[in-house]
Amino acid sequence: MFPAFYAAIRRIPKGKVSTYGAVARAAGFAGSARQVVWALNVKSVRLPWQRVVGADGKILLTGAHGIDQRLLLEHEGVKFQGGRAGMKVDMAECEFIFVDEPKSQTSRAVKSKPRPAPART
Repeated sequence: MFPAFYAAIRRIPKGKVSTYGAVARAAGFAGSARQVVWALNVKSVRLPWQRVVGADGKILLTGAHGIDQRLLLEHEGVKFQGGRAGMKVDMAECEFIFVDEPKSQTSRAVKSKPRPAPART
């Protein structure tokens, strides 16, 4: 399970973020967001851990770790809501969508074009 999570996390490009739940789904383990957190706690694995945030774009780490995550993300160009004190990523602009993953509810809705009526013969 953890190797699949690591592979999904490594796919998140610089300047983008994904959620714990989206990483779990992309790895084939829907509903295993907590296990993604556990996988990220393994200190011997080098990952872009800062690119994984809570479901609504919120940095869930507290204290210095949360500040470190924000600083690392800002360095990569990730935009935040709420000014300097905000700890919530602008998901509409910075969320990474895995190719096989549906767009999350926190992301900007994409308006679909109406389908043309079928031709009558």
